[in-house]
Amino acid sequence: MDWQPDWGLRVRMFVTMFLLFALYIVFAGVLTAYLTGGANLLVFGMIFGGFSLGQYYFSDTLTLKSMGAKTVSAEEYPQLHSSVERLSQQADLPKPKVAVVDSKVPNAFATGRNQRNAAVCVTTGLMRTLNQEELDGVIAHELAHVKNRDMMVMTIASLLSTIAFMIVRWGAFFGGGGNRGGKGGGGVMVAILVSLVVWIISYLLIRALSRYREFAADRGAAAITGKPSALASALMKISGEVDKVPDRDLREEAEMNAFFIIPIKSGIVGKLFSTHPSTERRVEQLRDLEREMEGF
Repeated sequence: MDWQPDWGLRVRMFVTMFLLFALYIVFAGVLTAYLTGGANLLVFGMIFGGFSLGQYYFSDTLTLKSMGAKTVSAEEYPQLHSSVERLSQQADLPKPKVAVVDSKVPNAFATGRNQRNAAVCVTTGLMRTLNQEELDGVIAHELAHVKNRDMMVMTIASLLSTIAFMIVRWGAFFGGGGNRGGKGGGGVMVAILVSLVVWIISYLLIRALSRYREFAADRGAAAITGKPSALASALMKISGEVDKVPDRDLREEAEMNAFFIIPIKSGIVGKLFSTHPSTERRVEQLRDLEREMEGF
């Protein structure tokens, strides 16, 4: 398979960002209408947003450090470096940083603000679980995220949701202080309620986009390696191995769910709130791609 622009992903990204933009215009209007302290909330949100953008700019370093990942040299992991370099060339990407996490959890993730400032990280548990073809499929999946600029888009989209959440959290404090001008406590409650609705809607939109981007990254991995079945096999192995990991290890990994090839299960997250589609649906798509390739 040749790499083709994923117009389905691009359209979904555009529609999601457009809806989020429209949602926040309404949100800002409600704050202005119902809160004399609405400006305080927006200023607080923008300050927090600036902090989040700083985190995004240094995302590769901060994410690797927070996960306990170590950037490794070609001398330490020659086979891993060779795979990343070869697959990066096939994906027409600059070679990203290569990192390893000493963890029993078999997983991998990509991070970084753009294609030239990216990192691909795998766990020692993943390298022990998969054979070379399967590992290549997982690495290619993460490179497809980099190729599609998923980290940038999801960070920006999540930033808007996070600002709304912080306004909901601190709305009573700021709104109450600025509400003595006469609009009454009802105005504060309306603004906080609307903020909560905005946060929930934006959260669901982002989760829906996140699930589709995993399908797109799987297709991208198939295009890079030419072996959809290898990634399908890796997904089934990883999914089975993750279930065997102690709960404590799962909780330690869960914060970075959106970057992992397989989500860390919390036990209460339903399909609507999941960042990933089911493994079964992903494997089914990869098998369809395999049959399509065999038909040529």
